[in-house]
Amino acid sequence: MPRKPFSIRQRITTAAILVLLLSSLGLFLFLRDYAHRASDQAFDRVLAASALSIAGAISLEDNRITAELPYAALAMLSSQQRVFYTVRDTQGGLVTGYEDLDTGMPLADAAAPTFVDRPYHGDMLRVATLGRLISFNRQARWVTIRVAETRESRDALAAEILQRGAMPLPIMAAVALILLWFGISRAFSPLRGLEQELRRRQPEDLEPLASPAPREVTHLVDAVNDFMQRLQAMLDMLHNLVADAAHQVRTPLASLRAQAEVALEETDPRRLHERLQRIFRNAGSASLLVNQLLMDATITHRLGARSSAPVALADVIEEVRLRVSLRDTARLRISVPPRLRRARLRGDRVALREMLLNLIDNALRHAPDSPVELSVDLAPEQRLILQVADRGPGIPDDEKDAVLKRFVRGAAAQATPGSGLGLAIVESVVRSHDGTMVLRNRPGGGLLACVNLPLDTSGPTPGSTPLISACCGAALMLGLALGALPAPVQAQVQTTRYPAPHAPTVTLTIAGPTDTPIFAVLAQAFQRSRPDVAIVYHEVGSLELYEQTVSGALPPSDLLISSAEDLQLRLANDGYARRYESPDTQRLPAWASWHSEVFGFTFEPIVMVYNTDHYTADTAPRSRTELLRTLERQGPHARIGTYDITRSSVGHLLATQDEMISSNFWGMTNALGRVGVRLSADTRDILDQIEAGRLDLGYNVLGSYVRAYRTRYTRLGVIIPDDYQLMLTRSALILRTAKEPRAAEAFIDWLLSPDGQAVIDRDAGLGALPELRADADAAPPDGNDDAPHAPSIIQPIALNPALLVGLDQQRHARFLQNWRRLVTDTPNAAPATTGR
Repeated sequence: MPRKPFSIRQRITTAAILVLLLSSLGLFLFLRDYAHRASDQAFDRVLAASALSIAGAISLEDNRITAELPYAALAMLSSQQRVFYTVRDTQGGLVTGYEDLDTGMPLADAAAPTFVDRPYHGDMLRVATLGRLISFNRQARWVTIRVAETRESRDALAAEILQRGAMPLPIMAAVALILLWFGISRAFSPLRGLEQELRRRQPEDLEPLASPAPREVTHLVDAVNDFMQRLQAMLDMLHNLVADAAHQVRTPLASLRAQAEVALEETDPRRLHERLQRIFRNAGSASLLVNQLLMDATITHRLGARSSAPVALADVIEEVRLRVSLRDTARLRISVPPRLRRARLRGDRVALREMLLNLIDNALRHAPDSPVELSVDLAPEQRLILQVADRGPGIPDDEKDAVLKRFVRGAAAQATPGSGLGLAIVESVVRSHDGTMVLRNRPGGGLLACVNLPLDTSGPTPGSTPLISACCGAALMLGLALGALPAPVQAQVQTTRYPAPHAPTVTLTIAGPTDTPIFAVLAQAFQRSRPDVAIVYHEVGSLELYEQTVSGALPPSDLLISSAEDLQLRLANDGYARRYESPDTQRLPAWASWHSEVFGFTFEPIVMVYNTDHYTADTAPRSRTELLRTLERQGPHARIGTYDITRSSVGHLLATQDEMISSNFWGMTNALGRVGVRLSADTRDILDQIEAGRLDLGYNVLGSYVRAYRTRYTRLGVIIPDDYQLMLTRSALILRTAKEPRAAEAFIDWLLSPDGQAVIDRDAGLGALPELRADADAAPPDGNDDAPHAPSIIQPIALNPALLVGLDQQRHARFLQNWRRLVTDTPNAAPATTGR
């Protein structure tokens, strides 16, 4: 039963009215919320800038906190607002400002600004709060700065944004409906022209439509034209088939009838038997002709249908072999190299089979006394060569083009039954499959038919060498020089594979500087929850990881894990990371996640390490101030090691953090240079030298490695600085080019899960995030389970755009220049060593 016709105009108009009403309501609610958020964000930036300018004026004089309020701190705020401020010292005492402004509010404990609305003297204020970390006398404490302003300007701006945004909504809706009504009428007018053209046509007119059509219905018109062309082709084929059948079958049938009439009148038994033999041969020829005509029609139809699919070459050859008679099978020799037995072509299976069968049948028919050879070989440009060779009479050069036409036979084939369609079918199939066919006479007699066809490239390419290509790629990356370094360092990539415990369904590729033995703990624990995932891990230095990712030299990877937070953030900021959100990532504290692209998953302390043969827990320096005094006292006899920040990304990150927090950073740097500090780019190298007794102290070292290799180091002690303790988080990001992003997301979720955090803390020794630990009240991890917990301030290195400041080219260059001048160019300094 035909479906009831419907009106597109009515449907579009009704839907448009509903959409406009709902969207207008939704847009109004969105504008109202957006207006308040936009006004707050705009004014909050200025409010935070005011507080930051005050924080920059905080100084320490005679062990007292002082604040010289900058003029710009209040001048940058709106002149139409009431403004208030207050500065409190580390104990909460008033330094300057309005004492009752923040009654009942907690002191600041972070450098990131926070905002809150609160009443004050009958007005509603917006208060910005931030902290400034000050280090002195073996202690580091937060100074609290607050700046507040009334909300009149904010509310006025929000109302103006809402009014300006919502006012055009009714007018726009009405105009949209009018334009829509006339637009639909205008859009349908070209279709009427197409309708009229089709109605005026004669039934036999299948020419393409000539009326102009809009782009929106171009595909429809193309489909109609294509259909008419295919219909015309099918009609032409049908006409040709009928004409060919009528012409070619008429002669054999007439001959059969004449032979039968003569046989009916024959009385001699011997002559009658001869007549019957002729009738049998003519019937065979007629049967062969009819079969070839039907097959020609079938092949033409299938090729016109344009069906294409991967076809296994071995299957085609086997089907052809089964169709050869048992008597002829003994003469057929098939040779397929092992590397091509899984080769695949793309095209129509039946057409390819009949093409090869016709070639072999022709060879067997015209060379009845010789073997027929079928061979397969690989050609350049991902192509395949099929060769059928015989020792028959061959084909003269002047007939080779003619025999490819329908119903044309060579002079040497006249004595052999045939239809003249075999090679024409072969040539048609080869041409439709983007191939070529060449007929050559063989030395010594015979014919060689060569068919060249393209291979299917959607699957594995026969004869390819992926292992060699991968090895060459790895060798190339191993030879790259890192131009950003003072001395080029060859990037080394160590690859380890972790097979899936069960049948693998996906292979996850991870790259990072984490030591392979430590990463192995994480990989194998993850595979216990996902036994279907195989893992490939490329261990590469953190700076090399960044530079190879930017340059494209890194082996194809899905996930990057690195302790260099600033470089990870730079990659994400520059668009190399894929955004991902899940319940596990949303549980992360704000400082350990950035833009849902970089995710911190460890909590690793930065500590001082000492050799227990030279120091004890009581005699080792307990703070940066004590370490500075120790270096000044021991002079050239001090044996201390730290990171070479020109080659260690983590070392550079820690140095920039120390410079922001500690007022004695450059004094410490100068002291390290005077005693001839030993420099290394690798944590394990520093720890190994302390363990071996070549160094007595290690400064600003990743304490998690002491804990992770607790069985390796027996002569190391760990000191948590009394003044402040930096905490680094190892971070992960999913590359935008990841081939297995779902597996990478599953790995991140596992790292942040309770099970993953337990493995990170207990088995890998890297330290779990306090906010994600099952025992949330437990003390934060240090480098040694036996080390006493000092009452120092824990300062996590937050994942925020402030880390990018240290990577600015000019700032980075000046920082390294000053550091080199003090560390490596200091008179009497010992030569620096190098690490990995």
